[in-house]
Amino acid sequence: MSFRRNEPVVETPDMDAFMDKMWNTIMAMFHFAASMLDQILSPLHVFGPVVILSLLAFVTVLVTKTLNKFIITKRYIELEKEFQYWYKIREEAMKGPDYDKAKGIAKNIDQAKLNRVYYDYFLEGFLLGLARNILPVFIMVAYINESFRSEELLRLFGKGYLFSLPSTGGKELLVGSVFFYIIALVLTHLAWAVIKRIAKKKVALPRQTIDSITSDVV
Repeated sequence: MSFRRNEPVVETPDMDAFMDKMWNTIMAMFHFAASMLDQILSPLHVFGPVVILSLLAFVTVLVTKTLNKFIITKRYIELEKEFQYWYKIREEAMKGPDYDKAKGIAKNIDQAKLNRVYYDYFLEGFLLGLARNILPVFIMVAYINESFRSEELLRLFGKGYLFSLPSTGGKELLVGSVFFYIIALVLTHLAWAVIKRIAKKKVALPRQTIDSITSDVV
């Protein structure tokens, strides 16, 4: 004689339906944003796709710089302070006269606190970096891949590529939208860094002049 225990049936949500709904919502938002951006950029079609893509690269850099300046989590700030605190303690411990004892204390600090704090600090910074630097680029690449693909370039500008470059074998190398955008993005980052460095030097020169004049007067 066998007995079967009656267990309550636990109903679980349909994850596939939920993921499909979420994905459809994300795609609807993306297409809406893309259509809005198409309308904003449509007056610039007279300048050609190279100018538009260069402008999008500049906007992407501007967005990432703004996000890096203003978006930071409270947890990241706290982890940074905690990491610096324990790192300074470790550095002080390593200054002890007995090297072997100091090394043992530093190892204990690493195992007890520093390694874990550094891992959390690194992970939080990595996730912030993805949100502030990588995600805007991926979104823009997805938009360009959709709105400036070969068929759209041919429809809007009369040819399915931006320009051609000579290559070996007598064949021309056709430059597409995404490739040109990545190159423009890199060049914009480099130009931004150079201009920022030059601006800092120009600001530093008047300060040095003022300091020298002040020292001469004194």
